Amino acid sequence: MITVVEVGPRDGLQNERAGVSTADKIEFVNRLSVAKLPVIEVSAFVSPKWVPQMADGAEVFAGITRRPGTRYTALVPNLAGLDRAMAARVDEVAVFASSTETFSRKNINQSIDESLIVYKEVCDRAHAAGLRVRGYLSTAFGCPFEGAVAPERVADVAARLADLGVYEIAISDTIGIAHPGQVSRVLDAVLARIAVQQVALHFHDTRGTALANVHAALPHGVRTFDASAGGLGGCPYAPGAAGNLATDDLIYMLDGLGLETGVSLAALSEASAFIATKIDHPLPSRFAQSQQARRN
Repeated sequence: MITVVEVGPRDGLQNERAGVSTADKIEFVNRLSVAKLPVIEVSAFVSPKWVPQMADGAEVFAGITRRPGTRYTALVPNLAGLDRAMAARVDEVAVFASSTETFSRKNINQSIDESLIVYKEVCDRAHAAGLRVRGYLSTAFGCPFEGAVAPERVADVAARLADLGVYEIAISDTIGIAHPGQVSRVLDAVLARIAVQQVALHFHDTRGTALANVHAALPHGVRTFDASAGGLGGCPYAPGAAGNLATDDLIYMLDGLGLETGVSLAALSEASAFIATKIDHPLPSRFAQSQQARRN
């Protein structure tokens, strides 16, 4: 069984230029729920000054219809964000560390060590409240500021996150430059330090290799992948980062491989078609484009 973590409402929309209304975000999440995504990252409880698209996280959580069997999650940077997330009744939270010092400074204005001190506090409070904590590990395949990243560095920070009590770490290709050979090298290093059950992968598709990267990860035993409906999004702090791996394309490939996800591709396609009408550019997903052509 493959677990697909849908990040479109958060990582997808946060970098969109067009403002998406709270009502449309709620409808988008509800349509993703109908598609039976097992995990939907709904929003982020971060400063609206830096990520204005996420300013209405509490309102979105209050408005969605929660489907039994789906976990509704949010990104938090610190204890204040965690408190807001808990008030919104999230099912779990996620924190975000970096594999490189420069990206960590640019992204959250903290060193890696400083960020992990904060995340230890977040984990302790979340666990005391009965919430699990997921972790993102950015720039694991390359940094827009420092260039190549040694797999051993990625493995070291991943192990430190695991030591904090983070139950799963999404090894993230923040700028979309990973290729299948590199995926294997990074996973070899990471899996020497933490169990495969704790590893997820988060790919962007800047150079068109995201699906190939997923395929390369499957023999290593990785069974959790992040994706964004229609290929929405990117990273506002990573120059040149294109959209995420499209959930539509991922489900189409996994269905073709005979790998069960529990996700309805037809319902997912409807969710992507809906959000496509709320942004100012075509969706990059190849599957979404083919469906749109059929509708036309």
